[in-house]
Amino acid sequence: MNKNHGKTKNELLDYQTERIKLLIAEMVECCEDRKFYESRKFDLPYAEIKCLMLFNGEHYLTVKDMAQKLDVAKSRVTKLVKNLMNKELLQQINDPMDARVRLISLTSNGSELAREIDTFQTDIHQQLLLKMEPTERKNALVYLETLRSAMEEVKEKLV
Repeated sequence: MNKNHGKTKNELLDYQTERIKLLIAEMVECCEDRKFYESRKFDLPYAEIKCLMLFNGEHYLTVKDMAQKLDVAKSRVTKLVKNLMNKELLQQINDPMDARVRLISLTSNGSELAREIDTFQTDIHQQLLLKMEPTERKNALVYLETLRSAMEEVKEKLV
C-alpha cells in the first residue's frame, strides 16, 4: 500500500510539474505579446521602453547605473541612450561634481512618454485584477509572491 501511495504522490508531482511548466510558459508568452503590443503602440523597441522606465523616481542616471539595473553591458546601454537621444527622449549633461561622468535624464518629451507608458502598464494590470473577485485577487497575489520566492530560491541554486 505504501508503494501505491508513493506512486500516486510521484504521479501527482509529475502532473503538477507539467502544469506549472505549461502555465508559466503561457504566462511568459502572454507577457511577450504585451511587450510586442506595447512596442508597436509607443513605436519603440521594448529595450528602449525599459530604458525610459528606469527613470521612474530618478532624476539622473549614469550609463553604469542603467547597465546594472538592466543587467546588460554598458556598451548596450550606450547604444540605447544614443538612440533615445536621437529621438529627443533622453539628454546628457556633465556631472557638476565630476566632469568625467555623464548624467542622463529624460527630456520633457521623454517624461511625457514615460508617463504614458506607465499609465498604459498600470491600466493593463488593473484590467487583469478586475477579471477576478477581490478575494481571488488577494489569493493570486499571495500565490504569485510565493511562486516568485520559490523561483528565486531555485535560481540561486543554479548560479
